Amino acid sequence: MKKVLALVPCLVLAACGLSEGQEKGGKKGGGPLGFPPPEVTVVTVQPRSLPVTFEYAGQSAGSREAEVRPRVAGIIVRRNFDEGKPVKEGQSLYSIDPAPFEAAVAKAEADVAAADAREQQARRNAARLKPLIADKAVSQKELDDALSAESIGAADLKAAKAQLVQAKLNLGYTRVESPISGIASRSQRSEGSLVQGPDVLLTTVVQVHPIWVYFGVPDNEQARLQKEIEAGRLQLPKNGFEVELRLADGTVFPHKGRVNFSDVRISAATGTRDARAEVPNPDSRLRPGEFVRVVLKGAVRPAALTVPQRAVLEGPQGKLVFIVDEKSTAQPRPVELGDWAGNDWIVTNGLKPGDRVIVDGLMKLGPGAPVKLADPNAQPKPPAQKKQ
Repeated sequence: MKKVLALVPCLVLAACGLSEGQEKGGKKGGGPLGFPPPEVTVVTVQPRSLPVTFEYAGQSAGSREAEVRPRVAGIIVRRNFDEGKPVKEGQSLYSIDPAPFEAAVAKAEADVAAADAREQQARRNAARLKPLIADKAVSQKELDDALSAESIGAADLKAAKAQLVQAKLNLGYTRVESPISGIASRSQRSEGSLVQGPDVLLTTVVQVHPIWVYFGVPDNEQARLQKEIEAGRLQLPKNGFEVELRLADGTVFPHKGRVNFSDVRISAATGTRDARAEVPNPDSRLRPGEFVRVVLKGAVRPAALTVPQRAVLEGPQGKLVFIVDEKSTAQPRPVELGDWAGNDWIVTNGLKPGDRVIVDGLMKLGPGAPVKLADPNAQPKPPAQKKQ
């Protein structure tokens, strides 16, 4: 019991000495218990212009897709293309038996000749009667009938000629041509099939150069971007977005395109605004129906403030960083963050140009702790070698 009582004054004196040492150490060395303040690495926040990209899921489609249908009924006698291979505009894809249509053309030509003969006869009759009416050699009725027969003959000739034109068109339609240049799809009918006209689909031709890529921009993201544009934190390209495609295997498509359409409507089913990009595809490497990632380039964030991702901490009230103030002490600063820019966060609120943000040495800090700025030009110390 006496030994315990004798130790109490010693502990009090030791505590007093420790307190004085801390106070002196704080004035002299700047750290607790007289230790020097910890070294920290900082970055000075400066505004800079940052390129911005937006990425969406998309699907490719032909820039033009044409259905090949027969215009006349008949029997297919020949298919004139290879399925899945390129075809040219105006190339014959199918041949329909032309014999019935050749006969119809011959009949129409004969009808034209007969109508022409009747029209000439009516004109000659009217020409003979016109001088006789002055001598009252013929009645007025006879002359009127002759003139009417002349007009009817002229009309019949026009009708016969129109029938001849139609017959020649039908004969030409027996050569079923490709309306566009592109890639021919699978043939839906083979030789010997009877087709009844435009209701029958023979095949489809898809133009893949250039190719179109459809994608959707979510409505909530569109609204967020609009707010940033109005606040001056985002500038869109004047000539439209440049488009880069990333294929399903992760590779980048070698050709870049442009956005050429953005719908004004919002889809009730998906909540997105449909958009479309046009991309060159000269070697037909990209085929319709492929799923790709659409990367939009060209937007810029002017005077953006950024901090490295490792400088951002999670606090009870949200994100925060530590800055070094004028007294060389670390002070927490709540921040609001936007998107990522490489390895940095874009800070939308909480920092101003010139702030010194601590990026290394954060684990040794507390609010108001004195710090020492590390020499940015100092060489890193080599790792200590282990003793053998």
